[in-house]
Amino acid sequence: MEYRQLSNGIKIPVLGYGLFMVDPLKSEEYVSQAIETGYRLIDTAQVYNNEEGVGNAVKKSGIKRDEFFIVSKIWHTNAGYERALKSVETSLKKLQTEYIDLMLIHMPYNDYYSIYRALENAYKSGMVKSIGISNFDTGRYIDIIYNCEIKPVINQVEIHVFYQQEYLQKAMQEYGTEIMAWAPFAEGKNDFFNNSILKSVGEKYNKTAAQTALRFLIQKGIIVIPKTVKIERMKENFNIFDFNISSEDMQLINSLDTKKALIGDFTDIEYNKYVLNIKL
Repeated sequence: MEYRQLSNGIKIPVLGYGLFMVDPLKSEEYVSQAIETGYRLIDTAQVYNNEEGVGNAVKKSGIKRDEFFIVSKIWHTNAGYERALKSVETSLKKLQTEYIDLMLIHMPYNDYYSIYRALENAYKSGMVKSIGISNFDTGRYIDIIYNCEIKPVINQVEIHVFYQQEYLQKAMQEYGTEIMAWAPFAEGKNDFFNNSILKSVGEKYNKTAAQTALRFLIQKGIIVIPKTVKIERMKENFNIFDFNISSEDMQLINSLDTKKALIGDFTDIEYNKYVLNIKL
């Protein structure tokens, strides 16, 4: 496993297991399989309703808690300082842990200032080891930077070969915020796994298109959290630390960037309405 060091000095694995849209009733089983495969970074969220499954799997693994890096996120309906802080306590109980390694604001909606103030308090009290944000574009990211006491260590956003967000990453580097990619496979859109460039580059290293895409992002300094419910895919995604993509091939994959979101288009009115109507 490779690691990146966050601005607060804590190390985070560059590869994790994501639980978006993972059935809460199956989450413990899948997380246990991911842990057995070797994953130690586990990404969940309040709105996923599978924090309990994560907690059960981690506890039953028999592996020391400090070997894991658990991420969760506060949903926008928990806005308000007291409500947000209470939601962190609820997440701690569901995860069966004394601390969460990284807690994020899930969406830049509602009174996210109050959520961030609660996160800063949770950080100071030791309830969380790191704090950050998710789905914040450049403008809202800079807004948080200028109106916070403790700078976010992570911004988790949609990033994949078709939407590389280099401008956002460059802006964040100035303030020491790392970037974490959700949907690093673009949820299979644009016939992702059969992309000719990813396949041809991968063949040079005896790797699949998926492995090549993950390695590409990691070499660009991006933390990735691919989601799968198939054990063979978990193993495939994990097997990406025995090769490096050449600079020429990196440039080739760079050319796939359309600079447009494929999944979470925050410029789209209907998408925003859809997300805002999701309640806990």
